[in-house]
Amino acid sequence: MSTTYRVTGMTCGGCSKSVTAAILEAAPGAKVEVDLGNKAVSVDGASEAQVKQAVDAAGFGFEGKV
Repeated sequence: MSTTYRVTGMTCGGCSKSVTAAILEAAPGAKVEVDLGNKAVSVDGASEAQVKQAVDAAGFGFEGKV
């Protein structure tokens, strides 16, 4: 089951790729779907702590669960 988190600072496809790559590095094998329009990322297979750390490390803002 995936969990959706609000991520600020994403404005383009490059941002989406950066966030996805960071999460996959923190949690290999996770399923990641980015919704730029809603500034959100849905993740299955990673803990909230892993997602937060990855998003922060990629330079974006993690605002928690939607």
